[in-house]
Amino acid sequence: MEDQTFRDFFLGFIKIHILYHASREPVYGQEFADELRRHGYTVSFGTLYPIFHRLQQKGFLIVTHKNIKGKIRKYYTITREGKKILKEAKRKAAELVDELHEN
Repeated sequence: MEDQTFRDFFLGFIKIHILYHASREPVYGQEFADELRRHGYTVSFGTLYPIFHRLQQKGFLIVTHKNIKGKIRKYYTITREGKKILKEAKRKAAELVDELHEN
């Protein structure tokens, strides 16, 4: 139960993290998994890729395909709608952080 609770809380953070990085430059799965590990998240590709796909299906990311050494790699970039959601997420996150630090 504790692992599921942890997962439920942090999947939202990961989605915001994806949108943030995709707003700065195109991102792909392996590179992004490494970025998440740098922040202490351990996420399997079986969890990560469906998140990318759902964000794409909802219109928050677009995907481009590039041939890298004979393999097709999907790069994800934020859309206008994704930028709107990210802006609102940042506002709500700042509000939450302020509340969490109240005495």
